[in-house]
Amino acid sequence: MSRKNYSDEFRRQAVDLYESTPGATVRGIAADLGVERGTLRLWLERLGTGRKTAADGAAARSPLRARAAALTVADEDRDETLEQRVVRLETENRALRAEQVKLTTERQILRQAAKYFAGGDELVNRFQFVEDLSTTYPVKRLCELVEITRSSFYAWRAGAPARRARAVEDAALASRIRVVHEADNTMGAPRITAELNDAPNVTRVNRKRVARVMRENQIRGYQKRRRVRTTVPEPADQKVPDLLRRDFTAPAPNQRYVGDITYLPLAEGTNLYLATVIDCCSRRLTGWAIADHMRTELVEDALRAARLTRGSLAGSVFHSDHGSVYTSKAYAKLCARLGVTQSMGAVGTSADNALAEAFNATLKREVLQDRAVFTDEAACRREVFRWLVRYNSTRRHSYLGYTTPITFEADLTAATLPKAA
Repeated sequence: MSRKNYSDEFRRQAVDLYESTPGATVRGIAADLGVERGTLRLWLERLGTGRKTAADGAAARSPLRARAAALTVADEDRDETLEQRVVRLETENRALRAEQVKLTTERQILRQAAKYFAGGDELVNRFQFVEDLSTTYPVKRLCELVEITRSSFYAWRAGAPARRARAVEDAALASRIRVVHEADNTMGAPRITAELNDAPNVTRVNRKRVARVMRENQIRGYQKRRRVRTTVPEPADQKVPDLLRRDFTAPAPNQRYVGDITYLPLAEGTNLYLATVIDCCSRRLTGWAIADHMRTELVEDALRAARLTRGSLAGSVFHSDHGSVYTSKAYAKLCARLGVTQSMGAVGTSADNALAEAFNATLKREVLQDRAVFTDEAACRREVFRWLVRYNSTRRHSYLGYTTPITFEADLTAATLPKAA
């Protein structure tokens, strides 16, 4: 389910991301943001500066503007006869028709590719897609469309028998692991490996392989979460009950949401702050806002963004901690106006808002990685914006069966549609 309404801020940030990313292409940025290439090109024409960052980091002219300027100059300088003009236009027309046929074929192929990229290992799915369609279309064209090399595809095809044999062995190993895990669910991969290898008359297994099979079969050792106080409560005029009670699930989208504020540290010693609104059903980030303050306007902007994404939030529940911005009268009035029921966990208990806390931890881990801070405010806004958009459209979630939130919602919607008689 692609996003239909784009705010002016989203358009400007998308243009800035293209112009500031070294070696960026329209195709790559459009894929990252989940928008059509033509849409991004239109934004670049309307809002772009005509400059971009080359692969080596140097400033350069935008190829889109350069190409348009070159065509204009060529048209002005061309001095041709009527016959020459007719020949040129016929040649261009043939080229356009050939391009149209090519694009139509690509569209037909890619329509069939959707089911292959709904879950699992994306690279393996690309190989399988080429394999299944190789009797209908040329392998070279298929590989180009899904951006893999033919040598890699043929190597993958040659390894099919070995993969099938390994899959059978992994299934047998998973059964043995479950027997050990059911006897003691606190055991992780190292202890289970030792238990398996101590059994008589069995082939020894490697701990990394056991960890992989456990991960693939969602077998985990029990780990108790530590409780950390992260929120300083603010006295409120009204008591808000906990309507979720740590049940961060929902039968359908747009019913239950969680949200929180996290800081984004900058190298200069200051912070930006990110407020989020996350759907409990699909884990989709429906709304967010970034600012250099923690005033009530920050969480209000995030909730309004979620309303813009969904169209309406009437009848939904929004769960948060007892931060002063969430307990403010202004935020309560906005929730009432949008038809949103507030919910809050216990004071100082991060587990009562674990879904939002986990989201914040994942964002910082995957965006900052080995860094402690963002270099500056502009880089922080740009990197976080890109990750937030990819979180919905590209990043696969184990909770959703390794699909993306947008794909999960689309599949869920399709599954609930009445079937034709």
